[in-house]
Amino acid sequence: MGLISEGIIGVRAFELPAGVWKDGDSVGVPRTVLLRWQSSWQDKFYQVYVNGRYSRTSRDTKQRRMFVQLPSSFSSSVRIEVFAVDACEAETDFSSELDSYGGKSGRVKIGLLREQELALGARVNIYFDNGTGEIDYDNSINTEPIEVWADWQDKGGFGMSRFGNSDFGRDWSAGVGFGMGCFGQGQLGVDADLIEWVSEQLQAGVYKFAVKIIDREGNESSPAESEEIFVEPAAKGVETLQVISFDEPEKKMVLGIN
Repeated sequence: MGLISEGIIGVRAFELPAGVWKDGDSVGVPRTVLLRWQSSWQDKFYQVYVNGRYSRTSRDTKQRRMFVQLPSSFSSSVRIEVFAVDACEAETDFSSELDSYGGKSGRVKIGLLREQELALGARVNIYFDNGTGEIDYDNSINTEPIEVWADWQDKGGFGMSRFGNSDFGRDWSAGVGFGMGCFGQGQLGVDADLIEWVSEQLQAGVYKFAVKIIDREGNESSPAESEEIFVEPAAKGVETLQVISFDEPEKKMVLGIN
């Protein structure tokens, strides 16, 4: 049967507190939420998809909550979806059936693996050609700095956690977790976290984008440029629909659309 969305209601995501400051403000666990939902199904398993990508499957048919790892998204919300599936399809990845880009929206999504070798204090700038064919490296398109490691606690590199107590002698308490990120694309085959940035609404056309990494001293990396990206925004929704005339002999109606 595949993914079943009917019968699932009350999907809620809750931030998990990792500590409390002296003024009473809490510190959230980086990129992790507690997901809860209600369901009318009694014999189904449940799958969670984050931005159209498979995340996790429930342990049994009674489970109605789970911890979910989120990507580091900028300039866009994170879409979390819960679906019911038959037991025989509990471990099947249906990501190909979902649209991870939210349909034709006229927006472009840029993804960057947040590897442990990237230094604290580094940030990412994104540039584009505005459809001219020549990328403007003097002005970044992101309106706010994109920090690679917004909090030092996120980073699980050498000397950043419990020294040498993890696999291969690495420090890894803050790692993204097996099967929780971009599978096997990090160092030593571990999962890497993904930074996602989404552009503003663009006109139909062909665009090229580029990414640079800048360290805390202002040193810039060489640009990594994308291939040509074809943008085709969705058609504008109909706001008003009027009957202009009706041809009785031909049985044809003329409509006015705005």
